[in-house]
Amino acid sequence: MLSGTHFYNQTLKKAVSVFGTIFNNIRVVKHGSVEERVPIAYGPREKFLARIEQSSRQENTIAIKVPRMSFEITDLSYDTTTSLNKMNKLSLANSDNTTSRNILNQSVPYDLSIELNILSKTQDEALQILEQILPTFTPEYTVAIHDMNGPGVSSDVPIVLNSVTIQHDYEGDFETRRTIIYTLSFTMKIRFTGIVLPKAVIRIIDTNIHNDIDEIVAPEPVDRVRTELGSINDTPDNFTIKTTFGFDDDSP
Repeated sequence: MLSGTHFYNQTLKKAVSVFGTIFNNIRVVKHGSVEERVPIAYGPREKFLARIEQSSRQENTIAIKVPRMSFEITDLSYDTTTSLNKMNKLSLANSDNTTSRNILNQSVPYDLSIELNILSKTQDEALQILEQILPTFTPEYTVAIHDMNGPGVSSDVPIVLNSVTIQHDYEGDFETRRTIIYTLSFTMKIRFTGIVLPKAVIRIIDTNIHNDIDEIVAPEPVDRVRTELGSINDTPDNFTIKTTFGFDDDSP
């Protein structure tokens, strides 16, 4: 049953931002010496193809710049291969309170499918972009994303290149702009986490110890042990454990 408490970890938003950032600095050389950066934007390739076709048929319009890249989410599915015990919990330090820690339940793995489209009017420019991408993925490339699996936690997220398909659009008259499309299919392995709940840290332990554990009928008096823990933020050099022993006169 859902808790009814609002939370938003921005998992998908971070994944999309990181994926687009990987490909935002690819450059091509035009006309032998002019180097230009290839723009990239989120959206379906049909949207950009429609703009290319519209700008080529209408007068007094600014044609869309090519080559360019676009990417979009195509699927989100549960990953059974990396699923862990749902009873596991992750304990994180609480910077605002030294007497409690943040507790996270086991994250849930999902496969995020993303398509990257390379749109170009010349084969040479498309191949320049493709050859700058393929050597990086063998077939996966792992990036570290902050706060992906809880606040203050840096998680490694693999991005797997699954396939590359090529499409040449030769249909239309001579006035229609030629479009070459390379589609790269990726799988990004992400994890969704739930709400962060603070939990108090056990700092004092009271223990009753019998002196003679073999005596059943008339056991010896009980020694009481009280243990006090130091601050959870203490380093191993100054971490203190205070233990006091006391005799319980009221024990049988």
